Amino acid sequence: MSLAHPKEHSDYGPESEKTSGWDPDREKIPDDELDERARRRRTSIAEGAMKHNKLGWKRLTVCLIVEAIALGSLSMPSAFASLGMVAGVIITVGIGLVAIYTSYIVGQVKLKHPHIQHYADAVGLMWGKFGYELTSVMFILFLVLVTGSHVLTGTIAWIRIVDKPSLCALAWGVLSAILLYALALPPTFHEFAILGYIDFCSIIVAIFICMVATGVEASNAPGGLSAVPWSAWPPPDITFAKAFLSTTNIVFAYSFAVCQYSFMAEMHTPSDYVKSIWALGLLEISIYTLTGAIIYSFVGSDVKSPAILSGAKVTSRVAFGVALPVIFISGSINTTVVGKYIMGRVFPNSELRYVHTKKGWMIWLGLIAGLTLVAWVIAEAIPFFNALLGLISSLFISGFSFYFPALFWFTIVKKGKWNANAKNIALSIFNTIVLCIGLVVLVGGVYASVEDILESYKTGSVGGSFACSSSSYEG
Repeated sequence: MSLAHPKEHSDYGPESEKTSGWDPDREKIPDDELDERARRRRTSIAEGAMKHNKLGWKRLTVCLIVEAIALGSLSMPSAFASLGMVAGVIITVGIGLVAIYTSYIVGQVKLKHPHIQHYADAVGLMWGKFGYELTSVMFILFLVLVTGSHVLTGTIAWIRIVDKPSLCALAWGVLSAILLYALALPPTFHEFAILGYIDFCSIIVAIFICMVATGVEASNAPGGLSAVPWSAWPPPDITFAKAFLSTTNIVFAYSFAVCQYSFMAEMHTPSDYVKSIWALGLLEISIYTLTGAIIYSFVGSDVKSPAILSGAKVTSRVAFGVALPVIFISGSINTTVVGKYIMGRVFPNSELRYVHTKKGWMIWLGLIAGLTLVAWVIAEAIPFFNALLGLISSLFISGFSFYFPALFWFTIVKKGKWNANAKNIALSIFNTIVLCIGLVVLVGGVYASVEDILESYKTGSVGGSFACSSSSYEG
């Protein structure tokens, strides 16, 4: 689908505008056409804009939780097993603090340039049309791939819950896609946030069940908890690819900055975003560190990803059942964000972008269906979990969460020269470190992910694309 580039969405270009969306002063309508139909259209657009401007900081926090806390928490124990307890805790806490800072910078760019609607608009401020188009592709691909990973996780969940190996696994993938489609239909984040409360309760209860169950199993095993084979240090036979893949899984867990502009575009008081990122960041650090450390200490080096596969069969089925809401709600919000981006770009000055007319809803339903279909195809074509997470985080989150925010600070946020005062010098050094972290994750993560994928196919641990056998999705 070819999309025309909206100049009103960025500051680049000689004829650029500094606002986006509909503005009655910019819409050129001849006087003889200002009839009742035109007035109704103006009223409809104004009502639509008001509908998409109701998000407060509490619901912003909920939306960020929905986007961020899902697959990441379930992959933490496996990452700790590869990195060791000490490195796992340090990396989890360290990356979390860096993510809070970069999210703060992302929000500062939005406050300085209120016209920004999505991440691509911000990169366009630095790199012009090329940056806008490049980031648009990254933005859409990343979120569609994340939705695809939730289709895969949903398939694994249904297989484990129903426990009917004779059924074709593709059916569970289709069911997962249908649920993701239905949950992605709310067109505003203010409405979507209602689902977020269910999402958060789901993941917390699932993690608690997993912790209790694995702890009881470890206590009842010969030797008790003291016999669990966990280590403070990485395994002696760990490879660079395996260790770095685990690191990128932790990086992926802090990927909330990618949708931050999209959410903030609907805030009635954008400056309140700071409350949200601190609440989310500290919550994530706590959940990820405790989940990774506790379950790893209960299960040991054999912990699986997602972690709820590590419990007994009955426990795993119960935990997956409880986790169904978070699997599908957290996956669907990515489709909603992409859909809103496309609607805003194709219909920048039309009432259709607000999805509150019959025609707007028809377009929205078809668009969400198409995006979900693409995600389903990706999920069935790439039936593995850790490598998918690593590849996604390496290619995209390295930029969205690290090197783009660092560049934002140098080019947009920074006041004065980098060495103008002690504060600027300190922040220049820190943002350079953040930039380097992003580049290391990009290069090292892609290498590690590709190595892991090739190794999986060599050992036969991947069943192949569009596999019907349930065993292809186990492990």
